[in-house]
Amino acid sequence: MIKKGQQEGNGKKVTFQDREIYMENLDRPAVQENEETAASIELELRKLKALNEFRSMVESEIIDNCLLEKPKKSFLRRESEREKQQHREISLWGVPLLPSKGHASTDVVLLKFLTAKDFKVNEAFKMLRNTLKWRKECRIDTIPEENLHLGLEKFVYINGVGKQGQPVYYILYGAFKDNELYRKVLGTEESREKFLRLRVQFMEKSINQLSFKAGGADSILLITDLKHSPGPEREEFRSVHKKASTLIQANYPELIQKHILINVPFWYYTSRFLKSRLKHQRGKKKVVLARPSEVTKTLLKYISPENLPVKYGGLKRENDIEFFPEDKASELIVKPNSASRIQIPVIEAGVTIVWDFTVVGWEVKFKQQFIPDDEGSYEVLLKKGKEKKMCDSVRNSFYINEPGKIVITIDNATLKKKRVYYRSKAKPTVPTYIIFKKQL
Repeated sequence: MIKKGQQEGNGKKVTFQDREIYMENLDRPAVQENEETAASIELELRKLKALNEFRSMVESEIIDNCLLEKPKKSFLRRESEREKQQHREISLWGVPLLPSKGHASTDVVLLKFLTAKDFKVNEAFKMLRNTLKWRKECRIDTIPEENLHLGLEKFVYINGVGKQGQPVYYILYGAFKDNELYRKVLGTEESREKFLRLRVQFMEKSINQLSFKAGGADSILLITDLKHSPGPEREEFRSVHKKASTLIQANYPELIQKHILINVPFWYYTSRFLKSRLKHQRGKKKVVLARPSEVTKTLLKYISPENLPVKYGGLKRENDIEFFPEDKASELIVKPNSASRIQIPVIEAGVTIVWDFTVVGWEVKFKQQFIPDDEGSYEVLLKKGKEKKMCDSVRNSFYINEPGKIVITIDNATLKKKRVYYRSKAKPTVPTYIIFKKQL
């Protein structure tokens, strides 16, 4: 650094103005980076301090048998000691809550309550206590085994995992377009309570798939499909939807990584806009809205095409015997106003090639054909598709009796680039006519 009275190499004395210029030309990005690093360290230290305070508070309340409520006076010391021992075994989502047990996942669970309450220890403890009371009163630990037959098996389910290994929990409110089912599930207070238990049941089943360990999944993806859902004028639907949201927010802190609402109608956007100022900023960031035309594009940000159901533009089919989620898809970008080819070479005969592909947003034409290597053989047109706006993925297969290649041509006449996901595999196959010949 240049000091007062210092001279440069050419002997010229440095003036006050030179020092000002020097200070102005300091590496400001480096200074700013240091300030941001210091702020980040300070924040982490504040969080660590809050976690240590929270651990101490939970430890003390469990040891004193006060985590749920103040202990009742007991004249039998043996009974009181037995209750204390049982209380020390208290756990949440399969994770022991007593910090001194040294379980690797205890801090992960406690941090979820702290994060939900902006690392305010007393508020986090109050939330934990209320959650445990609610679980005890409503018998939540046994809810995964309950038989809640509501006829909603195709509308409330867990299917696949997200890109970070999170279970994906789907709820399709389009089920309630059926008036008879609507009355059955939401027609009475008793049936609505049963539906709420069903929602909680699938939350618990999803959480049972989490590891709560470093590098493992510790939250879920919730997909709510509003296609054909009842409008805001249906009071029963509006009431139960609100209650379900309140229950999850109050008792499952930071366990939903993203809540993705798809096929969102205009009325929902309007309603959400009016209420948005009242919502917590963190809660807003966890909610993603997708219009019908943006469903596939949005879901693929969080779920790989191999794990996304075909009804939402992915490659996952129920009870699929050809492909599995481990069969990774390749990606092809088709530029605007152009055509691109997917080529699947086959170097030997006697196999069946199976393939499937999907186009995000579709609005393209496609053609599938087999082109032999032998120029004297005929090309085979397997399928020629008309322009598709939105549809399931395409699957096809072809028995190869000579070397060649399967060629899939994607013609994109739109002004937007199109993203294509595809995969294929070869299966050794005995032609039907040979099997029939052997039977004769």
